[in-house]
Parts: sequence; C-alpha cells; structure tokens
Amino acid sequence: MEIILHAHHAEVTDTLRAKAERAVERLGARLRRVVTAIVRFEGDGPSKRVEIVLQAPRRADIVARAFDRRYEPALAAAVSRLESQVSRSRRSRRPRTKLMPEAPPG
Repeated sequence: MEIILHAHHAEVTDTLRAKAERAVERLGARLRRVVTAIVRFEGDGPSKRVEIVLQAPRRADIVARAFDRRYEPALAAAVSRLESQVSRSRRSRRPRTKLMPEAPPG
C-alpha cells in the first residue's frame, strides 16, 4: 500500500506523520486490496482539517474528514470515522451465492 501525505498550509510534525501512517496501515490491513491511502493536513486560520482517503480497486473510495483547532484531535476523529466505515463496509459485503433452480417434479 502506498501512503501519500499532503500538508497544505500546515506544519506537521514527524510524530504526527508517524501516527497517521500507523493508523492508515492498520485500517488498510482490515480492508482488502487497499492500493493507496492519502492523508491530507490543511490549516486555514484557527481551523485544522484532516482528510483520509482509502482507494481500492473495484470499490468506491472511503473518505473521512475531521475538523478541530489542532491536528492531533482532528486525526483521531478522522481515524475513528474511517474505522466505522471500514467495519460497515466489511459487514455489508457478503459472498454471492448462486441460487440453484428447482428440479421439476417427477
């Protein structure tokens, strides 16, 4: 899995980057075939935003965004939202079963 970190108008520490990478790797392992994970840190005045996108083939992108005054709580909230989406996604995917046609009587 390739992890891409973007920082737009943001000062992101190495420890925060490491936390983001660990969280994305953990979630990527739970969801099959994740190819790319994009983590964006944006700062716009007092509001800080963290957005995490997981991309897998044949699946819609899973996106989680969170806002806060600091990046750490925003990252924690985005990871929490992403965890719930991943667990929901895993539960909703059920194996397809082929229905057998009924045998004619006799």
